[in-house]
Amino acid sequence: MKILIVDDEAYARDKLRRLVAEHVADVSVTEARDGREALDSIAKHKPELVFLDIQMPELDGISVASQLTAPVPLIVFVTAYDQFALQAFDTNAIDYLLKPYDEARFLRAMHRVEERRSTARKTGAEQHLLLSEKGRVLVIKLADIVHVEAADNYVLICTAQEQHMMRQTLSGLHERLGGSFVRCHRRHIVRVDQIIQVLPAQKGDAELLLRNGLSLPCSRQYREDVVQQLGSIC
Repeated sequence: MKILIVDDEAYARDKLRRLVAEHVADVSVTEARDGREALDSIAKHKPELVFLDIQMPELDGISVASQLTAPVPLIVFVTAYDQFALQAFDTNAIDYLLKPYDEARFLRAMHRVEERRSTARKTGAEQHLLLSEKGRVLVIKLADIVHVEAADNYVLICTAQEQHMMRQTLSGLHERLGGSFVRCHRRHIVRVDQIIQVLPAQKGDAELLLRNGLSLPCSRQYREDVVQQLGSIC
């Protein structure tokens, strides 16, 4: 497994490197001292797992996670401040290590990592989103999401029964949702199997009719992608 350790404090990086060396087999470890180095290292080395400190100079860990595009590594946040926990889970982190953590807590985090890797190998895709709402951490299954709409710095995730706000860009979320979803407009993503008709509109645009009776706009620039995605599931 390729692991990246990101922390601006050398002793914190050393502690994680030691624990990884003692408990993870067939591992390759790289380090970064701040958020900028982390983004460069992720692009270069493509780690499977990132231990990511939250409070760092210039670019914090939450900002690093929000800028990642597919393939997104698994993330375990590491910080001394528990008030960041809900923000961390909003980025779909695997776990949240609160300093000072011990060996047993590190091993629980690695157990979660291995469970997620095992699921990914079996399914080939992420199966749910984690998001915070009114002090709760909610688990939203991808199979329950009908469409997603941009709302300033947030996205509105719409299931058949509910709507949830998540602090995330539409493009960033699309990367995480995978091939079951398609971008149809600068403000909309839709699950492909929810589309029942593509109706022509003016200037090459289209209107998508969904199984739940709703309709979504489809811009000319995205229309071909939508049709291709529909053809792939027929």
